[in-house]
Amino acid sequence: MLGWALTFLIVALIAAALGFGGIAGASAGIAKILFFIFIVLFVVAMIARALKGRPPL
Repeated sequence: MLGWALTFLIVALIAAALGFGGIAGASAGIAKILFFIFIVLFVVAMIARALKGRPPL
């Protein structure tokens, strides 16, 4: 999922450089949403791992 967020971020940067404002804004928004979903899933996975008795990472 982090890979998708980075992909949309790159698309947003390229679109912004070429002057496509709408596409850049949409891609940046999608990248932000995917990044925050990734962070939430990462935290949930670390909590689940800690509750099973294994140290996180």
